[in-house]
Amino acid sequence: MRGAPVALLACLILMVVVTAGIGLGTRDIAPTAVLRILFDPLGTGYDHDVLWTERIPRTLLGLAVGAALGASGLLMQALTVNPLSDPGILGVQQGAALAVVLGILFLDVDTARGFFWLALAGSAVTAAAVYAVGTRTRAGSSTLGLVLAGVAIAALLASVVTLLVVRDEAVYSSLRFWSVGQLSGRSQVLGQIAPFALVGLLLALPMGRTLNALALGEDTARGLGVRVERAQLAGAGVAVLLCAAATAAVGPVAFVGLVAAHVARMLVGSDHRWSLPLSMVCGAVLLVGADTAGRLILDHGEIQVSVMTGIVGTPFFVWLARRRDLVRM
Repeated sequence: MRGAPVALLACLILMVVVTAGIGLGTRDIAPTAVLRILFDPLGTGYDHDVLWTERIPRTLLGLAVGAALGASGLLMQALTVNPLSDPGILGVQQGAALAVVLGILFLDVDTARGFFWLALAGSAVTAAAVYAVGTRTRAGSSTLGLVLAGVAIAALLASVVTLLVVRDEAVYSSLRFWSVGQLSGRSQVLGQIAPFALVGLLLALPMGRTLNALALGEDTARGLGVRVERAQLAGAGVAVLLCAAATAAVGPVAFVGLVAAHVARMLVGSDHRWSLPLSMVCGAVLLVGADTAGRLILDHGEIQVSVMTGIVGTPFFVWLARRRDLVRM
């Protein structure tokens, strides 16, 4: 079976990326030392403290966020039949960010768990607005309509976030690192956000068969016994849940869902029973790999993970948009 060896290879690549993410940084730690420290959580020493207090939680957070964004991107693409769908491109992450900013300003919310509930509400409202606007546009196709609506709404929401943040020094201080999308300094939120991400991923995994039926068309899906409206609503709800958890944890990070979903389909085809879990692995590999690369490029300091994913995702998005077999405008 094609999916099994590919899944095994993806897991091996993930292990390599995780080892690199834990071992590489301002202070490089040899892979053998990383493995020894991993199997000795009660040990002592400077390298031990660096790994267990910062790099391991940071890497685990990157795995959770990357997997969540990868699954969210594939679900959005499958449900909208739109190969350019992504939580960032469709503005869902910006809706989550605006809700978090409003919660900080007017509700005094200051915990990652509180951020999650705000992000969930903001993501849901924005997703509904983008779908309503995008499917009623005269842009020439639903694909282009959704993308245009998402980009326009994302730009509007990003402007509102900037306006609110720069007017309040306390909010600016609280959000200036989170709002750019990064893993640095966010490892302390792992315990608060991981349960929501885990629930979303577990809910997403069984949806592959239903997504396969929906891909055949609504009438065919009904003939196969699928309750189309309920399945679409459930899939959208899980996608929004995953996006909200990821955004609440590290801020808006674009293109991870887009790239991960397409790479998964390129590797195992259109069978969502394989591409959905593989998109989770691809998202985790991309985010942790981008975060590790961002630490190594500069001699001093690091580049935020959202910038690194943008460097990869922007040309990938342009390439997809120019492929007529994927996107017909």
